[in-house]
Amino acid sequence: MNTSKQKLSALTIGAIGVVFGDIGTSPLYALKESFKPEHGIPLNEATVLGILSLMFWSLMTLVTVKYLIFMMRADNKGEGGILALTALAQRCFSFSSRARWWVIVVGIFGAAMFFGDAVITPAVSILGAVEGLKEVSPSLEQFIVPIVVGIVIALFAIQRHGTAAIAKLFGPTMVVWFAIIFALGIAQVYKNPAVLAAINPLYSIEFLLEYKFLAFVLLGSVVLCVTGAEALYADMGHFGKKPIRYAWFAMVWPALLMNYFGQGALVLADASAVSNPFYKMVPAWGLIPMIVLATAAAIIASQATISGAFSMTKQAIQLGYLPRFAITHTSEKEVGQIYVPFTNWLMMISVVGLVIAFKNSDNLAAAYGIAVTMTMLMATLLLYVVMTRIWKWNKWLVVPLTIILAGNDVMFMGACLLKFLDGGWFPLVIGAIMFTVMSTWLRGRQIVRKVTNESAMPLKLFVDSISASPPHKVAGTGIFMTVNPDGVPNAMLHNLKHNKVLHERVIILSIVNEDIPYVPKEDYVWIEDMKHGFWKVTGHYGFKEQPDVPKMLADCKLQSMDFNMMETTFFINRETLIATPGGGMALWREHLFVWMSHLAAKASDYFRIPTNRVVELGTQVEI
Repeated sequence: MNTSKQKLSALTIGAIGVVFGDIGTSPLYALKESFKPEHGIPLNEATVLGILSLMFWSLMTLVTVKYLIFMMRADNKGEGGILALTALAQRCFSFSSRARWWVIVVGIFGAAMFFGDAVITPAVSILGAVEGLKEVSPSLEQFIVPIVVGIVIALFAIQRHGTAAIAKLFGPTMVVWFAIIFALGIAQVYKNPAVLAAINPLYSIEFLLEYKFLAFVLLGSVVLCVTGAEALYADMGHFGKKPIRYAWFAMVWPALLMNYFGQGALVLADASAVSNPFYKMVPAWGLIPMIVLATAAAIIASQATISGAFSMTKQAIQLGYLPRFAITHTSEKEVGQIYVPFTNWLMMISVVGLVIAFKNSDNLAAAYGIAVTMTMLMATLLLYVVMTRIWKWNKWLVVPLTIILAGNDVMFMGACLLKFLDGGWFPLVIGAIMFTVMSTWLRGRQIVRKVTNESAMPLKLFVDSISASPPHKVAGTGIFMTVNPDGVPNAMLHNLKHNKVLHERVIILSIVNEDIPYVPKEDYVWIEDMKHGFWKVTGHYGFKEQPDVPKMLADCKLQSMDFNMMETTFFINRETLIATPGGGMALWREHLFVWMSHLAAKASDYFRIPTNRVVELGTQVEI
């Protein structure tokens, strides 16, 4: 086997371990949830084939067609996910246009709903796996919630240490998982191959026509088989399109379909098996090992969701939608392996609360689906922008395609909204909070930038005036960080006012976050000589990168500008924000923005600047 094939195989196995964990553990609860007594759907051959047909065509249309064929074409320099798509789509409009603002709102809303979904996946997946203990002995039911809570706490506790070591086991473990659920399914299908007729879409159509509103309600359970589809797109940058598509068609899709069909064949043969058809397929001797494997698969699915939340948080920070939270890199080899303490502990509290409050996967399944279908709908709307503005596809093709894709999303979302009072409110509350937080931070930073820019003296005018009557100069380099490279930083004015000196070399340093994942190394540092000892240095970073100012300054050597860190002082402006009535936002949002600014990591920490080289100068800003 040549090197390229070996690499493709490794990436495909890696994709099976990371990308498909969520959707891969859906057989634990999806069919069981569809036949809950309160749905009022009788258990007979027609309903079983109808529900299996709905699951088959949901996987076909939502996962295979929408995500693997269309969404994965809409990559942002190889990266996927709702925020990467937002960054791609907003490029189509001018900075101040109303359309660009709407694109950002849609993207932020989709990302907010992703966080709502992210706290449910660990809870429902691990609960669904551990509930197999009831099949071993009903007396063990009382231990399920404590065991799940323990697993959840341990899972989040190890995040700060990094998961690189155990991540190597994810792929092989999930390969075993999919192989076994395929085998369990085919064993039942062999006994009753008639269930394969569910591939015919007429069964789903007849089911919908027969049960009408009840069938519509049931779509809120059927959607459980496609939750996790967004991960295919979000993790595209980690593995690439080809490995994800290979993994889906070669192993994941066949395993899922065969297991669902096997569960259907089993409940047709034994109606009592509908209480937990997944575990009822397992022979008694294999029940304990299967519970262990299912729990491992659920933990892997949860880990993928947690890592996705960390990645989403980092992208949101870089794109200016969240404050600069502390980010720790947990691997020296893998740049994507990060740990965000704020996100980690907030998720852990939410997941533990869900497990304790809902107690079992049946109850929790009611909360599952709303957030992810909303994210899917937002992705479809952004895809429309990309298809028309970037790909320049004919609208006679794009409009019907968008209507079909969005119609699918709306149908599932509407069915899930019917579960609002049964727990569906929870992810919506999380999503609403995150949307408020992100939109407030974005608007607040715009207001602060506007206020500081309006009051800033033009840099060129300042340099020309200072050269005519220069202050006392001291040896070394003074670096003043600013978000407005064309204005005089407040820290410089304060330094001149109080210390009445400037360094021999003055650097106006600004960091620009681009709407692409990675900025080419040869383009990321721009240097401009302002004369009279003043220079402008601008570092450009993508939304998947972590700014590193000392490294960036070292790279300036490539453009003949050397820095000795022991002779360099960084001056950072520390803003004290003051909420005032009649500002650019409602007063309560201004107070929220001020509170969030206190949560932000110090600029010196975020940009990895040695603290012993930093001077902070404060200023007050009314918003």
